[in-house]
Amino acid sequence: MNKSLSKFLQIVLPLALGLFLMWYIYSQYTPAQRDEVFSYFENANYWIVALSVLLSIISHLIRAYRWNFMLEPMGYHPKLLNNFMAVSISYLMNIFIPKSGEVSRAMVLRTYENVPFDKGFGTIISERVVDLLILFLFTFIALVIQFDALYTYLIEKVPIKEIGFVLLGLVVLFLAFLLFLKYSNNKFSNKIKSLVSGLKEGVFSIVKIKKKWSFIFHSLLIWLLYIGSFYTATFALPETAGIELGIIIITFVVGSFTFAFTNSGFGYYPLAIAGILLIFGISETVGTAFGWIVWTSNIAYILISGGLSFILLPVYNRYK
Repeated sequence: MNKSLSKFLQIVLPLALGLFLMWYIYSQYTPAQRDEVFSYFENANYWIVALSVLLSIISHLIRAYRWNFMLEPMGYHPKLLNNFMAVSISYLMNIFIPKSGEVSRAMVLRTYENVPFDKGFGTIISERVVDLLILFLFTFIALVIQFDALYTYLIEKVPIKEIGFVLLGLVVLFLAFLLFLKYSNNKFSNKIKSLVSGLKEGVFSIVKIKKKWSFIFHSLLIWLLYIGSFYTATFALPETAGIELGIIIITFVVGSFTFAFTNSGFGYYPLAIAGILLIFGISETVGTAFGWIVWTSNIAYILISGGLSFILLPVYNRYK
């Protein structure tokens, strides 16, 4: 398979699957259910939705500010606006190609702030590790709060043994890959080793951070704003306004995983939100409408901010 076809499939297949999921969900509804979903869209309070998006914007600004905590120990001091536009572009790219945003973000800083790609990318990987740990923390909190309901559902619906075998297989493959890198000296493995070596300084920049407590504070603040944004959005519909905090956290966590491991939850996010809310007795039509409102509002912001960043970056840095 040539590179052009591979890149084409990387873009088209995730989007096609997302579109298929949208069609599939829509086709499963009766005409009455479709009308009900559209009625929720019509009656939603979009001022509340706008406030929810504003909290997301603030979290992105803080993410841009936090980035400098990891870059400063290596001697780089990018401008906050360049960081923010790089973050905005990364979210935009992730809609079309999963995980491509991290690469584009590092490339923006290389182009406009002279931060070497491997070092900038290393800090992003390190940052993602911290974010993943915080996401796992919220996952643990959600599981503790809603343990009984989730345990009952898992026992009844999810093939635990099969999932365990899949996870074990992935661990074995990962260990085999590490052994291959360690003992192989071919061109491919040497290239991977060289890339890993270049990433080390960026990844371990977190250890050299001078303002560690400030970094931790801003990391937690980012995720509290994410949850605050999600919680605020629940008030856009009367049917979701009274959801318990524990349910909000577990629903937020599930939605976050779809954003993290797919192309920004395209087609997956509303399905996941509706599915988890259904476990807690909230109708599928309400969950679907709520999921679409949250996802669409955030994606609209990402498209606007990312598109503007592409245009404004060369203008803002025209004298550099």
